[in-house]
Amino acid sequence: MLDAILRIIALTRKELIAVLKDPRARFSILIPPILQCLIYGYAASYDLTDVPYAVLDQDRSAASHELLAGLDGSGVFHRVANLDSVDELKVCINERHALLVIQIGQDFERRLQSGQTSDVQVIADGRNSNTAGTATSYVSAVVNTFNATWRSSHGQPGLTVQLVTRAWYNPNLETRWAMIPSLIGTLTMMQTLLLTAMSVAREREQGTFDQLLVTPFRPWEIMAGKALPCMLIGAVQATSILLVAQLWFRIPFAGSFVTLYVGLILFLLAAVGLGLFISSIAATMQQALLYGFIVMMPFILLSGLTTPISGMPRSLQYATLINPLRYAIEISQRVYLEGAGLGRLMPDLWPMALIAAVTLSAASWMFRHRLE
Repeated sequence: MLDAILRIIALTRKELIAVLKDPRARFSILIPPILQCLIYGYAASYDLTDVPYAVLDQDRSAASHELLAGLDGSGVFHRVANLDSVDELKVCINERHALLVIQIGQDFERRLQSGQTSDVQVIADGRNSNTAGTATSYVSAVVNTFNATWRSSHGQPGLTVQLVTRAWYNPNLETRWAMIPSLIGTLTMMQTLLLTAMSVAREREQGTFDQLLVTPFRPWEIMAGKALPCMLIGAVQATSILLVAQLWFRIPFAGSFVTLYVGLILFLLAAVGLGLFISSIAATMQQALLYGFIVMMPFILLSGLTTPISGMPRSLQYATLINPLRYAIEISQRVYLEGAGLGRLMPDLWPMALIAAVTLSAASWMFRHRLE
């Protein structure tokens, strides 16, 4: 057994040297995950900070000015035009000069002073549906604030029920807080899967795989020697993303690093198993790269990273059950934001352990089959 361990360590050292001796490989292992994390953190956000809007104020009263001042002072909206007619409104939306147009009727202030309901129409550019929907909800929040201020300042009866909203684990509902922890699993899987998939294919192309077969290594030792370096590199990449999340974006870590890395190890085992399976059926590095991307794209789309799994069709929800990235994202978010422990994460840990066992077993069988 000791001899087997020493052989695995020697093969692991060989793999690490083969990967790290190339300056381009060292760059691709460390720099892209950090850059991708920064790009996602700033660019992949559903939070709006700059919404261009136009105004068709047909009342031009003190009340309408007060309402619009709430929008202008919110820090989210900036006014790009003051319109004079409905025709200008149509042009403004059609030419994408503004995402929203706020139309205030002629009797806006009079109806408010008489205690009647006064409508404010929001015309949104539905060609950008997600952004328009979010911006409309921001307008609703400003209108609600205006309503409360108007009632209190004019002695009108207030609401009998007041809604107070609190968001747990992400008080300001920042997209970045949910996105960056999810990238711990996503970017790590991309690199680890492709690196593992190309490991054996690289040996075949360089002609060193046949030399490896005549050594005293057993098939499972070769597999272990191929898997461990990729897992170590994956752990380093995950750690770099974790450091960016804490030191650059200042997202507070609520959980335990031990719990996070337990989940990460199971996830890396599953990803390495998939990579070794791909590597066992790919004859060249080009094939391994192609197969890796074919596997990665559905896994990312069905992981819940960009769209909630609950909103997918039932058949696709069942398909996500065999996706290790789904569980990795769930674990990283819950540990990072919620502070969940191992006991509460068991519904995510045991499926990932099962996936790792299946993929590693399948890769081992394919590996032995190809050797024979």
